Amino acid sequence: MTEKLRIVFMGTPNFAVGVLDRILSEGYDVVGVITAADKPAGRGKKIKFSEVKEYALQKNLNILQPTNLKDSIFLEQLKNLQANLQIVVAFRMLPDVVWKMPKFGTFNLHASLLPNYRGAAPINWAIINGDTTTGVTTFFIDEKIDTGAIIRSKEINIHSNENAGSLHDKLQTIGAETVIETLKLIESGSVQTTIQTEQESLKTANKLNKENCKINWQDTGINIYNKIRGLSPYPGAWCQFEDDIHQFDIKILETVFIKTTHDFRIGQIICTKKDIKVAVVDGFIHLNVLQMPGKKQMKAFEILNGMKISDKAKVF
Repeated sequence: MTEKLRIVFMGTPNFAVGVLDRILSEGYDVVGVITAADKPAGRGKKIKFSEVKEYALQKNLNILQPTNLKDSIFLEQLKNLQANLQIVVAFRMLPDVVWKMPKFGTFNLHASLLPNYRGAAPINWAIINGDTTTGVTTFFIDEKIDTGAIIRSKEINIHSNENAGSLHDKLQTIGAETVIETLKLIESGSVQTTIQTEQESLKTANKLNKENCKINWQDTGINIYNKIRGLSPYPGAWCQFEDDIHQFDIKILETVFIKTTHDFRIGQIICTKKDIKVAVVDGFIHLNVLQMPGKKQMKAFEILNGMKISDKAKVF
């Protein structure tokens, strides 16, 4: 292919920033960046830019922030960029009129080995489900969510002590590599795609919410351990704490599971001078890092230094 690529990049969070940085460092021409609109955040409701916008401003890139992707003014602005390829990384679902616009199409980088874990939170759910492998996939966008023809994929291992934060960083790195490989295939005109197969047993990556982030202490220890690391550092697995004096929600961010038999009640908290553990059906979950309401993350011994936990304490 002799025609030079003119790329529009679409993305919002930090995961997309690493990919955009790699695209620019490889010398590709990014003619525009599409990202989420600014919004108020935090207690002070100060206007917050997306992480992609922050980066794009540093690089003096052309930025568009549409609230409606079908808006005629936005579509005219997008058309005027004269891009022949669009790349999407952690953005939002695109209408046909947008993804069909460039000559060479629009491809997406997704943080799973498609067709498994289509949806909003693939990194988290792979760990929550106890998977030992995951990866990234580039695919051409079509009418549905994460169903398009696969261009490239790359697999990595998930270590047993890995959390969503560390896996995010690994996938960001190999994702950027996979995007560059995809760009080279498109440049050379040698793209060969694979149609995704539909199976009843596919794993999904539903959007995270308060309900599906709550810990079920009746579950097995390994499932609880996986859920906590799959939601750490963000948004954080949570539960309710109660003793003679206190009752509040806590986030649990780092644990160790020890499989053993015992005679404690499920959910009962057992404390030593430096350790907090919870009795589960097949052992104990040791709570290493927690976050109390309105507080920063703290290690177990720091909490024990400042708070007396009674023998009747429990989580549920």
